[in-house]
Parts: sequence; C-alpha cells; structure tokens
Amino acid sequence: MNTRRKLTRLLALASLCAPMALMAQAFPSKPISLVVPVPPGGLVDTSARLISEPLGRLIGQSVVVENKGGASGNLAYQQVAKAPKDGHTLLVSYSGYHVANPILMSKLPWELKDLTPVGLITVATNVVAVHPSVPVSNMKEFIAYVKQNPGKLNYASQGNGSVSHIGTEIFKQQTGVDLVHVPYKGSGQAIADVLGGQVQVFMTTPPSVMQHIQAGKLKALAVTGKKRHAGMPQVPTMAEAGYPNFDLESWVALYAPAGTPAATINQLADAVKRSLDLPESKQRADVAGIEVRFVAPAEMTKLLDRDIADWTQAIKAAHIKLD
Repeated sequence: MNTRRKLTRLLALASLCAPMALMAQAFPSKPISLVVPVPPGGLVDTSARLISEPLGRLIGQSVVVENKGGASGNLAYQQVAKAPKDGHTLLVSYSGYHVANPILMSKLPWELKDLTPVGLITVATNVVAVHPSVPVSNMKEFIAYVKQNPGKLNYASQGNGSVSHIGTEIFKQQTGVDLVHVPYKGSGQAIADVLGGQVQVFMTTPPSVMQHIQAGKLKALAVTGKKRHAGMPQVPTMAEAGYPNFDLESWVALYAPAGTPAATINQLADAVKRSLDLPESKQRADVAGIEVRFVAPAEMTKLLDRDIADWTQAIKAAHIKLD
C-alpha cells in the first residue's frame, strides 16, 4: 500500500511537471518580430529581410520585419531591451548604432548589457558616391575639388552616430577636406536628396545606391573595404585611390534581450546559420551587394569588444560628440 501511495504521488508530481516542461520548450510559440532601427531600404533592412522568410520556415513560425527608425536607432533598441526575454522580439542592427551610440551618447535608454548577441548576419563595404553635378571622376579629383571649395558641399548620413556619419568625419580628418553634415533618419530620404542634388556626397553601403550608380544617376569614387566590390568591380578601393589607412566595413547582427534562455539563443543562432547557408540566401545577398557572414554568439562578443575599442579611438581622434 505504501508503495502504491508513493507511485501515485510520483505520477501526480510528473503530471504537474509535464506542462512546465512543455512551457519551457515552447519556443517559438508565436510569430517573431525582427525590430529594425531604420526605415525600409539599405543594409540593415535588406539583411533583416534576407533571413526573415527562411528563418520562419526553419522554426515553424512567421517572422515579421518591424521598421522602427528615429532617435539614432534608440527607439528600436529600447523596445527590444525591454521586451520579454523569450526570443520572440529580436533586434537587427548594425555597427554604426551598436558600437558608436554607447561611445557618442552619455545618456541612452538602453545599455550594451541589455542585449545579448545571437550572431552576425552580413557584412558590407561602403561606397563614396557623389551627385553627377560634382565635376570629378575619381577620388583624388574629388579631394582636390573640395579643398578648392571648402564648406560648399554637403554630405548625407543615415543619422547622427551612423557609420555614414562617423566614417565621413574620419574621411574628412584623414584627407583634410571640409564637408557639411546633413543627417537623415535612415538611407531612404538621404538617397532621394543626393539624387536630387540637394546633398552632393553620401558614404553608404552598396545596396542603398548600386542601382543608381549603374544607371548613371550617381558617381562612385571609391569603396572603403580591403577589396573591390563584386557588383562594382570598376570602382577602386580607398587604398588604391591613395588612402591605405582608410578601411571601413559595416556589419549587421541579430540580438535578443539579455536574460533570454541560452537554449533559445542557441536555437535561434542555429536557425540563422542554416538560413544564411541556403543557396537562395547567398544569391539574394549577391544581388544586393552584401556578404553573408555568420559569426556565433561567443565570437560575436569578441568582435564587439574589439570594434568598441577601435571605434572609441577613431571617434576621439575625429572629435565627434552627439551630446
């Protein structure tokens, strides 16, 4: 009888634990939101949409891209940092916001410790593009022209603290030119104004402007990575143009709220890697002019530490501050 009572109690306990175990394993239990800190268009949005469909197929839930631009990306960061720690609300952002904002802004509605990396998604070089009205055909001519016309040309950026902002300021420091900064909320309106000639210069990622360069609506002077861009093989690198110390790449990564279970992070990381390994994803990335490059969470943390150190030095040298 005693044995029977013990067995009954064990069965009752097991019945209570079973729903808890199912709850712990119930990821994903609803659609996943990829919050993007910029409007549609450009590297970050393109990268988010690159993984959204295959990721949804692999995990068995719809994955929705939610564009939430403004406040130099901080609105999106704050939303994800305060989201439930269950893996259903994620952030897709890039080095300009994730690395630069904590350095440039003394008061942020989020901290780096509020987010945990799921993995790197894509990497892209940048291209220096100018409006056709600028009477130059290469980087050396451009620098000479700007020096002859200091403060008369404007450059667009995707926002204060973005890679296009900091990168151009570093470019100004290294080349000794005087360009006036015009910040935008993302790349869409910036591109429209560069195409219209209201702003003459834009350093941005190829997905944003490659079609306009190919159509002759913008002129590409140089790319900022270590090698030429496959979609624009005729455009030299900054090193080839005579500036070997200027090397600037943008990367995009996926983050979850800190405290998200490790099992969920690992499940997401595995699904993202598999999504990026699909031939269709690589093909879409090639068309967009970006490089698929997955980096696991642990290595992503090392990359962040390294880039924060490098960018801190560069920002101080360029005397850039936002507040």
